[in-house]
Amino acid sequence: MKKPDRVVTFRGRFLGIGVLTAIQVINGLTHTFFGLVLVLGTFISVAASSNFPSVFSFYTLIYGILTLLFTYLLWKGKSLGWIGTVAVALFVIIADSLTVLDMLTFLGIIKTAAIVEIPYSLATVLYLIQTHIRTKYGI
Repeated sequence: MKKPDRVVTFRGRFLGIGVLTAIQVINGLTHTFFGLVLVLGTFISVAASSNFPSVFSFYTLIYGILTLLFTYLLWKGKSLGWIGTVAVALFVIIADSLTVLDMLTFLGIIKTAAIVEIPYSLATVLYLIQTHIRTKYGI
């Protein structure tokens, strides 16, 4: 007879959720910071020239904010946090894959960043779709 798998917890949360949350907070803060720098820097240069803010600036900022929002909800055990995190990760996998294949260029995603983000987002989705994680979030 097979024994049930034992999941490591810390203070009532799965250890994997704690690790994922920590990484996502760093990821979200980094993207939000650089998104703000890019957007504000572009707006400053717009005043001096005729350049328009790039889509990548807004994409980076919005990605960072959404990552922080859904990470907070994930940490609080809300199903919307799970749904949002998976949705954002799937979007990143698709957008970055298309960027690597030169099929999506208007977002201005950097190919080397895309190559790193694809496995990270894939690992995030693969962790979150495990049965015990989905059950915890009521999915």
